[in-house]
Amino acid sequence: MNSPARTAIALALVATLGACSHGGKHKAQLASDIAASKTTTIGVNAYLWKAALDTLSFMPLLQTDSNGGVIVTDWYVNPNQPAERMKLTVTILDQDLRADAVRVAPVRQVLANGQWVDAAVQAATAQKLEDIILTKARDLRRSTVTG
Repeated sequence: MNSPARTAIALALVATLGACSHGGKHKAQLASDIAASKTTTIGVNAYLWKAALDTLSFMPLLQTDSNGGVIVTDWYVNPNQPAERMKLTVTILDQDLRADAVRVAPVRQVLANGQWVDAAVQAATAQKLEDIILTKARDLRRSTVTG
């Protein structure tokens, strides 16, 4: 079964956990919150994993390892900037949905004299991508817990 399918199944299972309560509403909400923040049936936090895949969906993927939490893209050339290309490695570092549980390592190259040459990446690029992934992951969690 591919990673996106496993992620979808994991999210569906978490969504049903909130409805399975033997106690009061407070216990059900607490159990749902704990389960939702630690969704790890794929080795890493499923919300972060899904959010990372969604964020990078416009780029060709070279490697994905949901157990190790690593996504590596192939080179992506923006049609508006054909003399520049980017490659990303995203690593999910934890089973919890936390701000420090995702790392993005961008690599940038520019075309110079017919050769691709490594170039500096703007300092904020990795942070912006991490923020986008975290925001999507929190939105996914929120929709699963309250939905």
